[in-house]
Amino acid sequence: MIMEITPFLNRELSEPLYSQLYHWIKKEIEEGRLLHGMKMPSIRQLATHLKVSRNTVVTAYQQLESEGYLESVPKSGIWVAEIEKAALHPMEKVIPVRQEWKSSNETLINFEYGNIDLEKFPLKLWKKCISDVVSQNNNWLFEYGEKQGEFSLRQEISKYLLQSRGVHCTPEQIIITSGTQNSISLICHLLNLQQEKVAIEEPGYNGVRNVFENEGCHMEPVPLEKDGLSLEHVHLSKAKAVYITPSHQFPFGMILSISKRIKLLNWAYQTGGYIIEDDYDSEFRYKGQPIPSLKSLDEEERVIYLGTFSKSFLPSIRLSYMVLPPSLLDQYTQNFRNYNQSASPIIQRAMALFMESGEFERHIRRMRKKYQRKHQTLIKSIEQNMGSKVRIIGEDAGLHILLKLNTVSCFELIETALQKGVQVHSPLKFWLHPTSESHPYIMLGFGGLSIEEIEKGIQLLASCLP
Repeated sequence: MIMEITPFLNRELSEPLYSQLYHWIKKEIEEGRLLHGMKMPSIRQLATHLKVSRNTVVTAYQQLESEGYLESVPKSGIWVAEIEKAALHPMEKVIPVRQEWKSSNETLINFEYGNIDLEKFPLKLWKKCISDVVSQNNNWLFEYGEKQGEFSLRQEISKYLLQSRGVHCTPEQIIITSGTQNSISLICHLLNLQQEKVAIEEPGYNGVRNVFENEGCHMEPVPLEKDGLSLEHVHLSKAKAVYITPSHQFPFGMILSISKRIKLLNWAYQTGGYIIEDDYDSEFRYKGQPIPSLKSLDEEERVIYLGTFSKSFLPSIRLSYMVLPPSLLDQYTQNFRNYNQSASPIIQRAMALFMESGEFERHIRRMRKKYQRKHQTLIKSIEQNMGSKVRIIGEDAGLHILLKLNTVSCFELIETALQKGVQVHSPLKFWLHPTSESHPYIMLGFGGLSIEEIEKGIQLLASCLP
């Protein structure tokens, strides 16, 4: 049964109605009056009941969903999500409510970002590499492994970066980590960024932003322009470091222009700041020439380069890496001399073997072609079925695009699409400070979908547009 709610919205206050509605629902959940498993009114129902615009409800629901208070469930509606008991009012006793959500496997097509293609994954070859490594007669198997990461893997990465990204580095400059978030945490301590200002793209990758926040950094959001982040705002930020995704901005997809790359490097040289370059999916570019990495242009060693195998190979192996400027290596050794390596030596050596055999480069070439076909299908399907109702953003590279909606709000489309078995996602969580300008977008990841699923999914999604 749908929960009836009647918050008092004071139209005489300067606080917007959507903000009043957001705070009322949030308080009701935190104090245990709206319980986990209760179904919320639909956007249309609540807007009609409260005599407010649909956008008022959409904006409030979007923010509550992005913060984890509400959850959209396929073919079911909007429900109160489960939150930690510590966040609830201490005097309220939480009474469990039986959950009646429909199984998420009823979602036919999920355009979730981060999934990879499974059909062509070289599983047999990868298993063989793991088996060969484990079968080696060596005592290393019973040890923790090298603190910076297995030398054989660092050696292969240095070769790969020179060939694919023009980055000159030695294996000694490379640190293996168990993920980009792990890399960022190490960098925060290496550069002593606690209580310091860090400039980030707005919007940008929230997984990294959360690490900066947890490490006590002060976030300085930098707005985006059509050729990347605003250099004027970087200078005004007085930041000690800048985190950036220059080759494929996340999530908008634009490329930092070469002139801005040079200007950003000059900012680092003049201020003594550091640039943290996250090159998370540079392997998958579909238009134009490869873009030189910032690290390849860096003449004074102010760029810390981050790479990962999560998009190019397999997320579950939890392998990422960073390339440190030589000037930071002694400091890294001193600060982290007692830290054991967080990534499995077995997986590292298997990855080194996979790269050394040439299979990794062959895998990248195969996947680039496959993802390009999926990308072309996605763009063509959108153009044919949606036309001027949407605008495609960030279509030159990567495993996702954004759609800017011209005829309906993001949250309304998400809700309607769920009823038809299609799940799409709002990128609202990637803004540190969401505004009304943050709302008219949906994010479509296509890496894990087949050509047929992409075509069918876009057809169904188009049928939801007025």
